[in-house]
Amino acid sequence: MKVKMISRNPDDYVRETKNEHHKLPRNYDPALHPMESSREYVRALNATKLDRVFAKPFVGNLSGHRDGVSCFGKHPKQLSTLTSGAYDGEVRVWDLANRESVRSFVAHEGFVRGICYDVTGERFFTVGDDKTIKVWNSSAPDVGEDEEPINTILSRTMITGITHHRKEPKYATCGEVCSIWDESRNDPLKNLKWGVDTLHAVAFNPVETSVLACCGSDRSIILYDQRAANPLRKMVLTMKSNKLAWNPMEAFNFSVANEDCNLYTFDTRQLKNPLKIHFDHVSAVTDVDYSPTGKEIVSGSYDKTIRIYNVHQSHSRDIYHTKRMQHVVCVAWSLDNRYVFTGSDEMNIRMWKAKASEKLGVIRPRERVAFNYQEALKEKYAAHPQIKRIARHRQVPRHVLNSQKKMRAVKDKELRKEANVRNHSKPGSVPFVAEKKKTVLKEEI
Repeated sequence: MKVKMISRNPDDYVRETKNEHHKLPRNYDPALHPMESSREYVRALNATKLDRVFAKPFVGNLSGHRDGVSCFGKHPKQLSTLTSGAYDGEVRVWDLANRESVRSFVAHEGFVRGICYDVTGERFFTVGDDKTIKVWNSSAPDVGEDEEPINTILSRTMITGITHHRKEPKYATCGEVCSIWDESRNDPLKNLKWGVDTLHAVAFNPVETSVLACCGSDRSIILYDQRAANPLRKMVLTMKSNKLAWNPMEAFNFSVANEDCNLYTFDTRQLKNPLKIHFDHVSAVTDVDYSPTGKEIVSGSYDKTIRIYNVHQSHSRDIYHTKRMQHVVCVAWSLDNRYVFTGSDEMNIRMWKAKASEKLGVIRPRERVAFNYQEALKEKYAAHPQIKRIARHRQVPRHVLNSQKKMRAVKDKELRKEANVRNHSKPGSVPFVAEKKKTVLKEEI
């Protein structure tokens, strides 16, 4: 006689510790779960609503400067250290964890135009309106000692920006010319010039480390290679670019903040038109910075707001503003991809969360699983009208809203006029020109 026995393995239903969930047998056959998509949709809707409820991006402010903040320098090794320069020549080093200034000293006469750290993070460089490059020690002086620079270099020309090489002890400055310097020498290794009156922003490529780019006062963007004797490429845009930032993950791509309220992302292999135009600002864009992942950019503008964009999208995913914040002059994205720093005219530095609804502090494993599940649901149902409307809606200041309406009316008027001219002209005489192709006026090699 054959005897059938029910066999149960305790590993299938007994939990290892009391902190874990009880193991439950589940059948994932879709025929047994006809309401699954409806349940998921409701969960995605609730997750999107909760995302907006908990969206409180402002973390805190760092006050201490007695004039407007002009530039930032990020420490390459320490997440909790930020250096800032002001209009009155003062430089402050901040301890972000405690939100307090640990060092402050007057470095220059007039504006501090740029700050950058060397590769090791042991020293940082500042440039100002007094035509000097000063090298400072990252560690504070002993008690009773005065703040003195390690080295002071007097430049023959004015200097408006500085950037450091990612791997070598070299740095570049811009002003009347673009100069490449060695840390051990007081004279530039080479001067690169291409018939431009003033260069006001310079940035080394963090991936292809010998390449750097400058923004010129004649609306141009010039690409250089420090190994070559002459500049590589020059392109002229319709309006002046204020700042430039390279993508830290994609060697060819960079973004520029432009005076025409837009940001442009370019590919150096194809400079005839931008990869993407980022809209939404209503006044000149003053600064731009990439996230460490290379997937997002943050921009500050004279319209008193900062916006965060996905590099592949034209419109911002978030906008941050406060009543007291005035013109935003400089922005920076922290190297742990969690915070954004902004410096503005009214002497304050503000810390913001990169993701407005992210929970700060320790997150338990079960919370992490729940957050990941909600993110997956929001991504899956992102195209549904109700969820899309809730996720996209933002309250903006009244002056920004009015300016957006005005800009939209002007744009509609131009399109209407162009359509009327085309309708009353000989067929083919008024061609359709894509928005991207209107940006770059000419390219020189």
